Amino acid sequence: MFLKAPAFDYVRVDSVEAALSLLKTHGDDARILAGGQTMMAALNMRLSSPALLVDISAIDALRQIRLSDGVLRIGAMVTHSEIEASDIVRRHAPLLSMAVTHIAHKAIRNRGTWGGSLAYADPAAEWPACVIALNATLIAQGPGGLRKIPAQRFYLDLYTTVLNPDEILVDVEIPVGDRQQVVAFDEIARRHGDYAITGIAASAQRNGEVLEHPRFVFFAVANTPFQAIKAEAACHGKAPAAVVIDAAVAALAVELEPIADLTSSSATKRHLAGVLLRRAIKTLASKN
Repeated sequence: MFLKAPAFDYVRVDSVEAALSLLKTHGDDARILAGGQTMMAALNMRLSSPALLVDISAIDALRQIRLSDGVLRIGAMVTHSEIEASDIVRRHAPLLSMAVTHIAHKAIRNRGTWGGSLAYADPAAEWPACVIALNATLIAQGPGGLRKIPAQRFYLDLYTTVLNPDEILVDVEIPVGDRQQVVAFDEIARRHGDYAITGIAASAQRNGEVLEHPRFVFFAVANTPFQAIKAEAACHGKAPAAVVIDAAVAALAVELEPIADLTSSSATKRHLAGVLLRRAIKTLASKN
């Protein structure tokens, strides 16, 4: 196994436009470098061999967390730790605050970036499931300007998104939840900081005792984040009594065909997904 990166050129840019210009010039030979927590490992293992790395870490415009017009905007270069420490995120997108402490370890969170994780599209990562659960919009910038992409349409396959080779993910817009929005996050891993065996990001509107428009999005079970549409339908417009929760878990068992990995079989992942769904619905029902 290779443990040393192949030779490459390196350019650090201070604007998105400069990065896009280099992507246009070098095409498939260029790769974007954000926090580097995934890219450097891929280089060292020779899973990626670009001729040019375009470092966007100096683009200050991509490092902002701001609230305006009922939307929380998080720039692509914001680190996991900055999200973890943000009072704005904690107040207006608490699902992200719940999820972030499950991401690897503090040293990784200090360097790894929100946008890098979303664009890399690791099916075991927490952020892709969260942005779908929160009905977020991902914003890419390319030669033609900005393009807004609903999170549900962003992920196509294993490590594959709708981003074009000449585009860069620059921002994410998250609708600010009202007082009726409730959220839940949970995952099961062999050890804290390991990749999840199975995880869930969930949201709903609670009207009295009734859950409306629930979103149950699982990660580490398929090539992309998996939204459990049938389980959602089993809960929508109903108070989550035991019979409703049982129906949702049964619906999930039918619609979910998890992909086994080196540590867990498909049957194990399906069982654990049902456990997490049951927990998540109870959490949504108990939120004040």
